[in-house]
Amino acid sequence: MNNEKNESLAQLLKRGRIYYNVPGSSQKEVISNLIDMLPELSGEKRKALLKAVMEREAIMSTGVENGIALPHPRTPMLDENENPFISIAFPAKSPDWQTPDGSEVHTIFLIVSKSPKQHLGVLSKINFLCQQEEFFKLISAQTSENSIISAIEEMEKNWE
Repeated sequence: MNNEKNESLAQLLKRGRIYYNVPGSSQKEVISNLIDMLPELSGEKRKALLKAVMEREAIMSTGVENGIALPHPRTPMLDENENPFISIAFPAKSPDWQTPDGSEVHTIFLIVSKSPKQHLGVLSKINFLCQQEEFFKLISAQTSENSIISAIEEMEKNWE
């Protein structure tokens, strides 16, 4: 458990990766296709993650403003030997995510954490990042994985 405090957003993203042109015309299709792309999960874990994320979406949309969505399970669902991660997905088509400002979702941050504390910390950092003009430009332009991770690493240096 101690290592979760030391994991930076960049480390979590390196584990979860960035996916471009994720197919699907609905929220569920995009999330399902993204989860299918995740290399570290077994078939059973994929099904459980999709179910948990969609149950969370049924309670209240995780679409936020400016074309960002933050889907995640309501409670942590990783076993002790599994690693938390964040994945960024750029959907091929913008699914309706019922964002408060009506914006079309262009960037999805899938958050899979090990504890409520880690989850809240990750949400807070992503929220901060997305409010930074330079970072928002990078995700809006769907720039390279290296560019996005480098920008996060640079910003995280200033958080220490």
